[in-house]
Amino acid sequence: MRIQLRVPPGEVPMLRTILPLLLASSALMVALVYSGSPPQIPDQAKLQAMAKRFAPVDIGADISGLPASERQALTRLVQAAWIMDGLFLRQVWAGNETMLLYLLKDDSPLGQARLQYFLLNKGPWSRLDDNGPILSGLGPKPPGANFYPPGATKEELEAWFASLPEAERARATGFFTAIRRHTGEGPGGFVAVPYSMEYQGELDIASRLLRDAARLTDQPTLKTFLTKRADAFLSNDYYDSDLAWMELDATIEPTIGPYEVYEDALFNAKAAFEAFITIKDEAETARLTKMGSHLQDIENHLPIDPAYRNPRLGLLAPIRVVNEILATGDAASGVQTVAFNLPNDERIIREKGSKRVMLRNVQEAKFKMVLAPIARLVLPAGNQKQVSFDAFFAHTLMHELMHGLGPHEIRVRGRATTVRQELKETYSVIEEAKADISGLFALQYLVEKGVVDRALSETMYSTFLASAFRSIRFGIGEAHGGGTAIQLNYLLDRGAFRRETDGTHSVDRAKIVAGVTALTREIMTLEAEGNYPRAKDMLARLAVIRPEVQQALDRLRDVPVDIAPRFTTAAGLVEEKN
Repeated sequence: MRIQLRVPPGEVPMLRTILPLLLASSALMVALVYSGSPPQIPDQAKLQAMAKRFAPVDIGADISGLPASERQALTRLVQAAWIMDGLFLRQVWAGNETMLLYLLKDDSPLGQARLQYFLLNKGPWSRLDDNGPILSGLGPKPPGANFYPPGATKEELEAWFASLPEAERARATGFFTAIRRHTGEGPGGFVAVPYSMEYQGELDIASRLLRDAARLTDQPTLKTFLTKRADAFLSNDYYDSDLAWMELDATIEPTIGPYEVYEDALFNAKAAFEAFITIKDEAETARLTKMGSHLQDIENHLPIDPAYRNPRLGLLAPIRVVNEILATGDAASGVQTVAFNLPNDERIIREKGSKRVMLRNVQEAKFKMVLAPIARLVLPAGNQKQVSFDAFFAHTLMHELMHGLGPHEIRVRGRATTVRQELKETYSVIEEAKADISGLFALQYLVEKGVVDRALSETMYSTFLASAFRSIRFGIGEAHGGGTAIQLNYLLDRGAFRRETDGTHSVDRAKIVAGVTALTREIMTLEAEGNYPRAKDMLARLAVIRPEVQQALDRLRDVPVDIAPRFTTAAGLVEEKN
């Protein structure tokens, strides 16, 4: 079959990389002779209106100072990153590869609109619309994505997990295995397949590209990380490479592999493939590292029972401010990431802490294209003057820092466990709410200590309020959106935020600090106790969009919800190689 590629320019490198892999798949070859018609998709006008919610913006970084060998290494990393995009497509839905091939065959304007929105969402469900299908006749997005067998129920899988010996259960419920059905002997009819086997062909190619990049670079910590991550793709053991990533300190700052668990809505257990290829911003990294040096002091003053605090943390918590040149896979599915806090392995967090990476150029693009216009529509004039990029950037940093603070490893009824395990499917939403609200608490604490300028306390709450409306537009079915809804509704209920007679929302300066402190205490105590019923109740009560909030959101119909990056630097590197 001949397939003509006419796709959005930013996606051409990805499709050039993954299409041969798709066609090599034996499962896909069966789909190619499928005689039925593809599902009908919304018309071109509707798709373009949906896509219009993402403002096109160029994203890149200055790499003119890199030596030739480092540019060559960077090109290999870009190629490996596009492979992560193809892997993530497979993880999202078993039918994604087949659907992509159908869409690639249609080079009409409608076909281009279909393909653009599919690639933006990494599948046929709209992530901004609580994963509603964008194809008529298509059912709901599988909560277990393609990490678990189609049709397998949560109860069925839990029963199988419980039947396994401890070591096997740890592997089956771990980050880096896919669960598949099997017909042989054994309990439950399931088997845990290591990612290194499930995605063997693609990971072998990615591993070779990382080894090439490691040979080309002269930066020792980058060379070490790339070599160990290449090994991990083949061994399925990511521990050593995660440690090497924590120690990575180079002009090129790549994050590549299986990391976040948001896509697994059944158990929040399976890691999705993604990549961030970035260039370090030395000056901004130094400035924000100063704020991160106060983590232990913040931990010691969290508004929770002292027994729930960690008396030893904070010294090994590297912070990097970077400019992004490419994001793929889970890192670029729908809403674009502005910062991240990794790894998620509790062993690494216990031994080394976690690294916080801030994507400055992405944050600047979002502030300009999305947050500033929102503030003009949802805040009264007085509060609009208090919205600033510095406050937005500082709170995003503290959000990532606070993921590493508070309870993680806990005891429930005398049993050692983790917050993630106890809160189950509620964990991601609760944890995002915790990081957000405690980030405000921490900034206020640093203001009062004189660590940061007092002027920040005059801008951060109004900036956060405007940003709350920005986040909720992502959909409350997404972890960040649901977590923001919890905070917004809680603070409205306590009067810390209030709705004005003209429908705008403002900050009550007399109540906001107490409200932030109270919610920080409530969420962190819930996590420390591993209180799953209370977490479910919090989501049911507060992770909702109430009518008065919806009225404010209705004002924002013409404001972009997020950005659609055009990765200009990455595209230039690919063109240079070709």
